[in-house]
Order: sequence, then C-alpha cells, then structure tokens
Amino acid sequence: MTARAADRARYNRATAHLDAPLAIVDLDAFDDNADDLVARADGKPIRVASKSVRCRALLERVLARPGFAGIMSFTLAESLWLARAGFDDVLLAYPSADRAAFAELAADPKLAAAVTVMVDDPSQLELIDASRAGGQEEIRVCLELDTSLRLLGGRIRIGALRSPLRSPAQLAELARSVARRPGFRLVGLMAYEGHVAGVGDALAGRPLRSRAIRLMQATARKELAARRAEVVRAVRAVAPELEFVNGGGTGSVQHTAAEAAVTEIAAGSGLYVPRLFDNYTSFSARPAALFAQPVVRRPGVGVVTVLGGGYPASGAAGADRSPVPYLPEGLRYDPQEGAGEVQTPLLGSPADDLLIGDKVWFRHAKAGELCERFDALRLIEGDRITATVPTYRGEGKTFL
Repeated sequence: MTARAADRARYNRATAHLDAPLAIVDLDAFDDNADDLVARADGKPIRVASKSVRCRALLERVLARPGFAGIMSFTLAESLWLARAGFDDVLLAYPSADRAAFAELAADPKLAAAVTVMVDDPSQLELIDASRAGGQEEIRVCLELDTSLRLLGGRIRIGALRSPLRSPAQLAELARSVARRPGFRLVGLMAYEGHVAGVGDALAGRPLRSRAIRLMQATARKELAARRAEVVRAVRAVAPELEFVNGGGTGSVQHTAAEAAVTEIAAGSGLYVPRLFDNYTSFSARPAALFAQPVVRRPGVGVVTVLGGGYPASGAAGADRSPVPYLPEGLRYDPQEGAGEVQTPLLGSPADDLLIGDKVWFRHAKAGELCERFDALRLIEGDRITATVPTYRGEGKTFL
C-alpha cells in the first residue's frame, strides 16, 4: 500500500459516519509542516498568514507552538475581530478603505494596541484621520516595499503589483510623513516577494521553464536582499524604534530568513500545503487540508460523477486554479466538463472500484480559500476525528 493509499484508508475510516461534502485537516501533517517552517526560519519568528488558514482554532494551535508569533491578516474588519478574540499582534497586510473599521480602531485602546495597519501612500493616512470620528488612539503603521524585479532598465517587471514604494528614499519620505502626523506611530516594514515565495520552480514536464524560474528567483533574491537592507537602514534613520521587518512566504522562508535586515517571516500556506505548493525545490511537505465529495453517479466504465467540487482558486484563470482529485490515486477530470458547479465527472480505472456514496478526496489549489466553501473542519489524528472546529464561514464571517 502506498503512503497515499494509507492516508485514504485513514481518512475514510475517520469519516465513515459522516456524509460528504466535508473538509478535513490532518493534524499530524499540519504539525509536521509547522515544524518544517520553523526549521527553515532558523530562529526567526514566523507570523502566520491568516488568509491561508481562515480558522481561529488552527490559528490558536499554530501560535501556541514555539517559533510562531503574530498574525498577518487580510482585511481590517478581520483584524479587529481577531483582536477582540484575544490575538494581540495582528498585522494587516493590505491597505484598507474601511472607514467604519478605522473609527472603531481609533476609539478602542485594546484594538489600537493589537492591530498594525499597512500604508504605502500619504493619502491613506489622510483617509484614516478623516475616519477617526473623534477617536484619538494612536494608530500603529507599517510601510510596504515593492519587491518586484526590474530588468532592462525597468522595461521588464516581475512580481505582484503592490506598493508603489521601491527606493530607500521613497520609503524614508513616507516614514517622515508618518512621523510628522500626530496620532500615528511607525512600527514596521513589510516586503513580500511573491514572485519568489509563491511561484514553484520545479514544474512537472517543463524543465526549461523550471530552470528559467530558478534563474529569475536567484536574481530576484540577490537584488532584493541588497535593496531591502538599504531600505531598512533608511527607514530606521527616521524611525529608530522600528519593531519589525517582515518578509518572505512559504516558498522562500529559508532564503528570506538568511537576510540580517529581516526580523520575522510570514507564512501560512505551508501549513495546509495546497496543490500550488507541490512544485518547489526549496521544500517539500505533506498535504494537510483536503475535502471530500460523494460519488452520486456511475455513468459508465471508468467514470464516476461526484457532487459539486467546482471550487476554483483566485488568480489568473487556468487549469492550475482547479482543485485536483487526490484520493484514490489515478482519477482525472473530463476535459469537456472539468470541475463542475453541481457535478464533476471523474475518469480513470479507479472509478470502477468506487460505489455510490463513496468519498473522493480533493486538494484545493490554494490554502485558506477552501474554508470559504465549508463551515467546519474535521480535525483528524491517526484514523479518528478528534475535534470539529468552525472556519471563518462557520462563525458567520466572510471578510472578502
């Protein structure tokens, strides 16, 4: 029996009393993946990206482990909710225009002490001030650095379109804007190198493209390490009390941690390990989050149909954004239908061994987005469910 077949047997035993659809997290794999992240971070704390987890119970579980500290959130409303729930170090990874939430933040000393907001433009500071509604609490601020790689004099740009701030002078000028404005305190700097941390460099069947990605990423890491160090020096000259410099992501943990200028690493997807994180030379880990759909039809030899399953991930549309049939091994989509809204035909010889009501296990393309489809996660240890915990959706929260 292969390791995957053994996992399937465990998951089927653990959930035999439950009907699909359902979602699980294998806690043994989850904890092993957390240990791997900590080992790769080599002593620097890991801030957990909540968008990749979207379950308070699992955020609490990982933050109770040595090597993890703080949350990187994705909306201001989520940040306030987490802070009210007792998480005392929440970094908002994206600028916000949520005026009502800013008014809450500015009026509550507990929230203001726990939440740090992201800015990359003086206009964002003006929006926050205009939203205070009388609240006078000091707002903690983090600046974001553009990490993109520019080649051929800037004619080629590789990386996400995030912050407009690229040079040490630009970051220092915004730092001075924060320092001059009453009611704000600059506490952090963030630089997320998504073109390194979030792009696999070992694509199956594509050796030339894989080699090109590895070359690009090596160049990007070298350029960014030098520029990030210069930016940190420039910002610390304005704000010597800077508390943290955040960088990295699941796919670049060890590389980013090696930079002296970086004080903490961000990661989250490496806990669940969705399918987009299979193609890396820098690490390997165990899939921990899966969902099951029930077989509801047997249209013919070598074919079964499961209920639903069309849960595409965000990003540029493509086949890599679909979930992947995982267990039993050997199933594939019908190219004419793919993963459907209400039914999904699956092809392959394993289909002939599946009966009506049997479970087919899938992996989502991205991590936390799976939780937007399910209100609960069944936590599995060995071959039994040890807890059922709500996702954000299960707690009535859909922040985006």
